[in-house]
Amino acid sequence: MAQQLNNSITQQLLLDGSAIIFKYFPGLSQDQKLKFERLGGLYIEWNEKINLISRKDIDFLYEKHILHSLGIAKIIRFSTGTSVLDVGTGGGFPGIPLAIMFPEARFTLVDSIGKKIMVVNEIAKALDLKNVRGYHKRAEEINQSFDFITGRAVTDMNAFYGWVRKKIKKEQQNGLPNGILYLKGGDLDSELAPFGQAAQVYPLSDYFEEEFFKTKAVVYVEG
Repeated sequence: MAQQLNNSITQQLLLDGSAIIFKYFPGLSQDQKLKFERLGGLYIEWNEKINLISRKDIDFLYEKHILHSLGIAKIIRFSTGTSVLDVGTGGGFPGIPLAIMFPEARFTLVDSIGKKIMVVNEIAKALDLKNVRGYHKRAEEINQSFDFITGRAVTDMNAFYGWVRKKIKKEQQNGLPNGILYLKGGDLDSELAPFGQAAQVYPLSDYFEEEFFKTKAVVYVEG
């Protein structure tokens, strides 16, 4: 009986959670909707085996992880064939949600922790995300170049820029010039001062009304 109750509560959390995605992205295809609905359950299942997300955050998975990742989709719509490197992806954020949002773009997800990349590849396989490849590597070990580099509070912006600045393609195929799209919170003024006009900050509170996003932003640095 207790297990049935827990399953019922979990199911309701997943339904409520996926609703927040559909609220801000109403034009999703049926396939995308189904993938986002399944995504939460897959993370809950894997999180019981491998600690990907803190226990206090798991009930806010859709808001604090999935929707947060999709903040980048409010800044840009990746064109067909766009290549994206997600550095320090952890359990797949922002790479996995973005790969669902942009099935015609190609995503390479890397992390230095092997068990997390294993989960990334298993989730991509479960959702049949053919546009995702996960690798147990550090950013410095990647020898390819990409249209965009993404990350989510992996380190300070100066260090991140140093890791990836030589991995950005020169050829352009999107409305926004190639560069870095970095999810970051807090006071960014001193951290971004060295970049001058090259850095632009897009507050996520301009797009999402939840309290969590009041201090969150997408930082864009042209490559």
